[in-house]
Amino acid sequence: MRTHIYGARVIDPASGMDRTCELFIEAGKLMAFDQAPPGFIAEQSIDASGLIAAPGLVDLSVALREPGYSRKGNIASETLAAAAGGVTSLCCPPETKPVLDTPAVAELILDRACEAGHAKVYPIGAFSKGLAGEQLAELVALRDTGCVAFGNGLANFASSRVLCRAMEYAATFNLTLVIHSQDADLAADGHAHDGATASFRGLAGIPETAETVALARNLLLVEQTGVRAHFTQLTSAKGAKMIAHAQSRGLPVSADVALYQLLLTDEA
Repeated sequence: MRTHIYGARVIDPASGMDRTCELFIEAGKLMAFDQAPPGFIAEQSIDASGLIAAPGLVDLSVALREPGYSRKGNIASETLAAAAGGVTSLCCPPETKPVLDTPAVAELILDRACEAGHAKVYPIGAFSKGLAGEQLAELVALRDTGCVAFGNGLANFASSRVLCRAMEYAATFNLTLVIHSQDADLAADGHAHDGATASFRGLAGIPETAETVALARNLLLVEQTGVRAHFTQLTSAKGAKMIAHAQSRGLPVSADVALYQLLLTDEA
């Protein structure tokens, strides 16, 4: 089908485009901007005034619920919801049941995603067996099956020494780690950001240091081992500054912030 979209604000980070223009699409592919290609006759026209047209978005952490939690949803339903929101590629964390620590589980997820066909799915394999933080999972086999990175979810490793050795192994095979930095002792029993709002509401607080102490340790281990690491779901401005400083020193690190951390603030 040939489609003419007009009035949309087109944002394309790759080319730096950010302006209102017309789009001409044929058979699901963008054929031209502004001016229709020769012989192009639109079968449908869409007024996209006030809307944004952009390349498909990427979500770095989507719980697909399958396997193990299908009462909440499944790969077909979650990828359909992602596509409806403009997300065409997504990474799924390893907290499935069974844990995504074997090629069989990775293959199941990839097969179901291929059958659904709504969005591209990139599994994040478990860094340790059962996410227990004691023994490494089958990292190379998981990589060869299709896992793009490895993480331990919200669980911590048994010790800094074990984590260091695990990072060294990952660096040897040029694997990417996804790390959630939170000191379990400092965050224990906390429900909200530690501050006036938590106190007023009678909620146990989680101090900023729960993130920054763990983040400082992990950045030092990244520097020592040379592993490539992505720090996920940062919660504090100080944490973001620590990542920026590490990047300025040449460490192979990146980071993201969960959307709810930007919306559900103390002020809200």
